[in-house]
Amino acid sequence: MGNVVRAVAHIKMKNDPDGSSEEPHWLDTHLIDTATHAKKFADRFGNGDWAYLAGILHDLGKYKPAFQKYIREQGDYEQVESDAAGSTDKQHAVVGAIHAMDRFVQEWGDAGKPGGRILAYLIAGHHTGLPDWNHVMDIGGALEPKLREKEHLKDAMLGNPPREFLEASLPVSICQAQDLKYLHLWIRVLFSCLVDADFLDTERYMDQKKNRGRLTVSGLPELEQLKVNFDLYMAQKGDRSSPTDVNLLRKEILTQCREHAEWAPGIFSLTVPTGGGKTLSGMAFALDHALRHKKNRIIVAIPYTSIIEQTAKQYREVFGDDAVLEHHSNLDPDKETEASRLASENWDAPIIVTTNVQFFESLYAARTSACRKLHNIVNSVIILDEAQMLPPEFLQPIVSSIKALTEMFGCSVVLSTATQPALARKIQSGKAVLDGFEPETVRELMSEPADLARRLRRVKIEQFISANDRSTWSEIAQALEAEERVLCIVNTRKDCRAVYDLLPKGTVHLSALMCPEHRTVVIAQIKTRLQRNGPLRVISTQLVEAGVDIDFPVVYRAMAGFDSIAQAAGRCNREGKLNALGKIGRTVVFNPPKPAPPGTLLKGQQSGEEILRLYPDLAAQLDPEIFSHYFQTFYQKVNSFDEKGILRLLAGPDVVEAKIQFRTAASRFSLIENAGQVPVVTWYTRPAKGDEPELSGKTLVEELEKYKPNRKLMRRIQRFTVTVPQHVVDNLVNLQLLRPIQGMEGLWTQTEMVTHGEELNLYDSIFGLRLEGPGLSSEDFIS
Repeated sequence: MGNVVRAVAHIKMKNDPDGSSEEPHWLDTHLIDTATHAKKFADRFGNGDWAYLAGILHDLGKYKPAFQKYIREQGDYEQVESDAAGSTDKQHAVVGAIHAMDRFVQEWGDAGKPGGRILAYLIAGHHTGLPDWNHVMDIGGALEPKLREKEHLKDAMLGNPPREFLEASLPVSICQAQDLKYLHLWIRVLFSCLVDADFLDTERYMDQKKNRGRLTVSGLPELEQLKVNFDLYMAQKGDRSSPTDVNLLRKEILTQCREHAEWAPGIFSLTVPTGGGKTLSGMAFALDHALRHKKNRIIVAIPYTSIIEQTAKQYREVFGDDAVLEHHSNLDPDKETEASRLASENWDAPIIVTTNVQFFESLYAARTSACRKLHNIVNSVIILDEAQMLPPEFLQPIVSSIKALTEMFGCSVVLSTATQPALARKIQSGKAVLDGFEPETVRELMSEPADLARRLRRVKIEQFISANDRSTWSEIAQALEAEERVLCIVNTRKDCRAVYDLLPKGTVHLSALMCPEHRTVVIAQIKTRLQRNGPLRVISTQLVEAGVDIDFPVVYRAMAGFDSIAQAAGRCNREGKLNALGKIGRTVVFNPPKPAPPGTLLKGQQSGEEILRLYPDLAAQLDPEIFSHYFQTFYQKVNSFDEKGILRLLAGPDVVEAKIQFRTAASRFSLIENAGQVPVVTWYTRPAKGDEPELSGKTLVEELEKYKPNRKLMRRIQRFTVTVPQHVVDNLVNLQLLRPIQGMEGLWTQTEMVTHGEELNLYDSIFGLRLEGPGLSSEDFIS
């Protein structure tokens, strides 16, 4: 470089305890190393040259003399990056984007513009996230006007960036997204390659201790070793199991999964009745299939955080703690190691257990932190557990992403459920069309699913009165009281409380007004009581419906979608113990006093009523044919399979010109509707257990207000948090029963209130957060 001063990418603060070396992180070194790592990631799907060029150009703007002067004076990485995002003279990300655009146009004229825009999205967004083309969402603005700000590129040229960077070869590989409706995901995965490479290379210089911690992650067991662990576990489990009909059938299901692991990668369905051992059999298929076809990792996505812990716990028993990364919002921080925390940033682990929300929202995300993991989904085996619970209003974008993962990125996807949602077809309703999978592309792993269901039949569906007649809560409570052991599942938290209040002392209540830590304790108590003699009545919302391993002889279920009824039946005679006595379990469906709230729940309830009326015999036997009828009926009532217009933003007519609205689409793709819902940190106190001391939400709030928030503390606080409607929070604030947590905008907690000399605790040891306090009517106690 002659006499030119060598440009700097990063400088450590002078008081940095890890700053043993005075030498800066040189910019040319950073660009080459980032590009090399990004290429390595993208080579797995044949587009390393795109990622390499993005890496070489991503920090081209740091050659600006003003930026170099500032970084050498400031020396604080976090402050420099923050200022560089907002200060015009210090902005650097847009420079490489403008240069890439110019190079493509110089080479191919107007025909090169889409290719230039692809690289421009990646480079311009590598700090603030993928931008819209011409919308303006959040920080960072839109890409189109930024590409006209040529003065940034001129300023950078004054810093004499190396010619080999400026003239780096344009990509020769074609875009993998030859079907343009998948272009947005291809760009997102390329973006993932760039931002993860950038993060890792920066970390190697800025935080050597953290980087050394990743060596632990890289030392995790390979899938070959995990298969050895799995085979040993299953052999021991088989030796311990009694030769009941249920266990023999589970063994047969396991055998079929392993035999069919040889099949070529693609989309599979695993249709096994509830209680048939899908969790372990699905993993057997995934392991064998991954090894046979050289896949990198296994990802298991589950609908509810309330059941994910049970699945992760079972996998840890099989594979060991280190091999299983549990990534979701309610993760117990005591289970999180430094290695798992690092792995969760980019999913660099052999087995990932996560939620549908985390998985699919990442596939449609714009933020760098959410996109960073995406390149590690490439060439994976993905199990979508309880696939029927994919939200219908987002079903078209979800189906589209599954097709893209299997067609472009070498993934195999397993739709695992007892109640297959019939996605292997084009579904035409009066209001919407779902472009589902081609029937021949979805292969069923079970040779005779209908026969399995008949042989594994342990429960009969009964109707309390009829599909049309409504029952009072008093009638339901009277029927429940006549049962020695019974689980009753209702549709709302308000209904749950109403039934509980009519039942004798000792009844157990479960709802989402109880914080996750409280629910975990109560579910463990239910399992313990089920192993003993004595009466047990549990009233719950649908949070126990999928994946919670409990077994009652009788289950009552408020009218709902027939898939929900089947899931409720899966908590009934689950282990087939009644069959051994010549009996069968009973799942009794009743129509509650009022219909479900408007929306998907009501459409499911109406469809369930229709199915019970039209096909009573098939419904009573839970014949697999009933689910085909049910989903056809249910989908006919859906207004739109892309309610928020996600694919119009990402794959509309402008996609030919690579004009894509990434940020607006990401803001709309939210599988859980949180609008109007407010988080409240409760004062629930978890009792001491073994070596674990007593822990209170109140203590955690005090710790949060005394010290700065950190990842572990916020994870703990999530375990004690309940979300409630905004209008309820407003009422409780007016009554001085809630207050904001200092320094945490939007996060509330209880207050210390004393009435008539008695402390008022808004959190109840049975019901959770009580919303029916002074000044609130029962109508406020909703959902």
